[in-house]
Amino acid sequence: MTHYLLSTYRVAGQERGPITPEQVQEAMRCAEAVETEMRSSGAFVYSGRLHDPETSTVVRSTDGDVVTTDGPFVETKEFLAGFYILEANDLDSALAWAAKAAAGLRIAIEVRPFVDASAR
Repeated sequence: MTHYLLSTYRVAGQERGPITPEQVQEAMRCAEAVETEMRSSGAFVYSGRLHDPETSTVVRSTDGDVVTTDGPFVETKEFLAGFYILEANDLDSALAWAAKAAAGLRIAIEVRPFVDASAR
């Protein structure tokens, strides 16, 4: 089986549009339901929600010198907000999980396979 990264993104400073407290609660219920289904099917490996980019630190090493800087490596308004790591038989299965999560969370989800470590 292949591991897949299902990534959610946000744009800094951009609101997702007017959303009521009831819609927030419904999105949370949908996300919980999808994650519960992922777990019960054996597809779920791990998930996480990330803090905004201003909390990040970038570490660079050049010629033995290590430098740390605040903020994201790339200057962009779009940033990784959260993710799921799934185990699936094929891309179609991973896309089906992404479709369920996207519908529940009302956001776009990028799906990418991990490189098989044994193939290196």
